[in-house]
Amino acid sequence: MTSSLPQILADHVVRGTAPGIIGVLGSPGGKVEIFATGDLPPEAIVRIQSMTKPILAVATLRLVQEGRLGLDDPVERWMPELVDRRVLRAPDAALDYVEPAATPITVRHLLTNTSGYGVQVAPTPLAEAMIANRTAAGQEPVALGAQEWLDALAALPLTFQPGTGWRYHHSFGLLGILLSRVVGGTLEEYLRRDLFGPLGMVDTGYTVPLDQAHRLPAAYRHEGGRLVEIEPAAGGFSLAPAPFDLSHSELVSTASDYAAFAGMLAAGGRHDGKVMLAPELLALMRTDQIPSIAKTPDSFFPGFWEGTGWGFGVAVQTGGDAAGRYGWSGGQGTDFSIDPDGSFRIVLTQVEMGPEVMGLFAEVQESGLADASGDTSAE
Repeated sequence: MTSSLPQILADHVVRGTAPGIIGVLGSPGGKVEIFATGDLPPEAIVRIQSMTKPILAVATLRLVQEGRLGLDDPVERWMPELVDRRVLRAPDAALDYVEPAATPITVRHLLTNTSGYGVQVAPTPLAEAMIANRTAAGQEPVALGAQEWLDALAALPLTFQPGTGWRYHHSFGLLGILLSRVVGGTLEEYLRRDLFGPLGMVDTGYTVPLDQAHRLPAAYRHEGGRLVEIEPAAGGFSLAPAPFDLSHSELVSTASDYAAFAGMLAAGGRHDGKVMLAPELLALMRTDQIPSIAKTPDSFFPGFWEGTGWGFGVAVQTGGDAAGRYGWSGGQGTDFSIDPDGSFRIVLTQVEMGPEVMGLFAEVQESGLADASGDTSAE
């Protein structure tokens, strides 16, 4: 018997997975239902972290759609810091054991996490260097402003030749900076004008305005069998004003805002009768773009590539009952997925990703499979 989404959320609050959880159900016909349980109200403005990546991917593809950017354009055209890259001869090589990059980094490489920059999952000289110069990615907010971060990253070699491997995260920090340079202004202003405004995403941005601070909940992690607060309610890094340029950082949003974004994708790239994203570009976004040679065990966490691919800013299910489903998660316990039938689910907590939160996501995904198969036991 499969539980309904509200039942799953309530059960996980009782279990202590999170103090509060918001869930969203979007139907193929456009109906959207928002459920909230515990102490996370439906209007909360939450840290969505890596659920920023699909938003940046759509913003990029809209520039491609307008002819202002090409998928195979070298990014060094706008980012001279990335000219003449050096590449490690092996991922675990010393930082000076390098060769020239055979090709420049392109927009496509950034969208697919194949630029050569990214999270180092094994202890290597490059991993140590990224920790030392504060470009290593983790659950903590970015430590450097966009330009300083870019300069520090550009001083390091690539892990592999562009397009031949896969490493998570940093390509999207670079993508944010690239977009800000292409549009010639702040990235947040451009996103508000081109994407958030048309979609009605009124509370999505890089920080929470001071007059809305009461809507920013505390953030937690599981530690020693209990929830430990790691960022206060109505405060911390996500509260305006921004400490520096956040073009390489991650957004805050709400259930209703992200539902508008997911709903647009689920409706084939359309919103209120208007084409926001051309079908051929959406098809690329939700199709696995990663060659099998790049899906190595050391590229991400164990088992990630089993039945999974990566499109533009989203993971794509390539096999099994969920084939065709795409979406992504955020490290502070957020997740969304869209099914081929046009339905979608969003789960928002403010608890750092771990076994408990991953278990919540798995149950929500399973309930989606049951709904798609016509199982009515969840009613």
